[in-house]
Amino acid sequence: MYDVAVIGAGAAGMMAAAVAGQRGLKVVLLDHAERLAEKIRISGGGRCNFTNKGTTAANFISQNPHFCRSALAGYTANDFIQLVNQYGIGWHEKHRGQLFCNDSSESIIAMLRSECDKGRVAWRMPCAVHEVGQQASCFVLRTDAGTIRAHNLVVATGGLAIPKLGATDFALKLARQFGLKVVEPRPALVPLLFDAQQWQPFSTLSGVALEARVSTSSPVLGKPTAKPLLTQFDEDLLFTHKGLSGPAILQISSYWNPGQPIVLDLAPDANIERTLQETRQGNRQLLSSVLASIWPKRLAEQWLKNTPDLPKQIGDMRLADAPNAVLSSLARHIHEWSLVPSGTAGYRKAEVMRGGVDTRYLDQRSMEAKPVAGLYFVGEAVDVTGWLGGYNFQWAWSSAVACARAIKAKEFQ
Repeated sequence: MYDVAVIGAGAAGMMAAAVAGQRGLKVVLLDHAERLAEKIRISGGGRCNFTNKGTTAANFISQNPHFCRSALAGYTANDFIQLVNQYGIGWHEKHRGQLFCNDSSESIIAMLRSECDKGRVAWRMPCAVHEVGQQASCFVLRTDAGTIRAHNLVVATGGLAIPKLGATDFALKLARQFGLKVVEPRPALVPLLFDAQQWQPFSTLSGVALEARVSTSSPVLGKPTAKPLLTQFDEDLLFTHKGLSGPAILQISSYWNPGQPIVLDLAPDANIERTLQETRQGNRQLLSSVLASIWPKRLAEQWLKNTPDLPKQIGDMRLADAPNAVLSSLARHIHEWSLVPSGTAGYRKAEVMRGGVDTRYLDQRSMEAKPVAGLYFVGEAVDVTGWLGGYNFQWAWSSAVACARAIKAKEFQ
């Protein structure tokens, strides 16, 4: 018999259990996995991109973009940094506010485990939860460890991304069981794939990377009649055998919808047409050589040969001989290369899940389900999806703390 049962011992689950336990509540934490917090362990190349200093509500996708504001304000990136500092964990800022451990992500796992121990959290792991029901004022959990009763139930089982680490749809099924709606889930922060025949000329570029600007127009979530929003990111782009990856593509994938084009600017800091015109007179360089001065050579050669709507012989043209119309078309295609992905690499390669428990059914201050007192959903299970760069971990910390601070103890009957 517990005040709080937390299902899921990942980032959000351990944080919620620790804070609730340190408030004096009797907490049990359950997880079906044999190894603790695998998603934390592998994140950031094993160094855990544990937050982003610049976190705001604008860095998240949700059908209710304002939902995450309260939790993010109640427990900020600076609050988590202070906790990390208390444990003497070294960290550094790598890129655009992204904070990583100097050493291993194991230090974050150990810190959260220690915080749970301070709160005298009871552990049940590995321990599968087979059934959840309600009886009087309690939630009743049928588990591998027997029957567990708790006045409050926190669901922190994450989403569907990276199934090899044990990801399941447990949270979504449970939400539906208790009458909450779910925003259709799909892979996010994921590589994009293209039709094999269409992509074949570019498959040889696998491993080539460059900085690019990628954009797409997507509908305003929850407002299908509103004017589509243009979303863009300036990040590194990576060619793969089957499509595109890299931070730029992972970012835009969360906004991309099937059938939509993405638009790539392969020289975002240059005015290609002006540069070509200014250096044109008497320049006997091949156009492929000119582009090789700003791109990797392989990309310059393959892209010129295989981009539709450009003359087939353009790679063999010399800059001085190229007509104005050809240079204008070339520049336009470099800055506005439009491609329609055939799909994504799926949950196996996705870093997170987009969608989840519909926020209209949750209290934004506490994460409590409005129709079911004492039932809470936190972290990735909720329809709040962050950008690449530590934002999803910050949502895990913030939503967990908001939940744990709101839970009240009750007397068992």
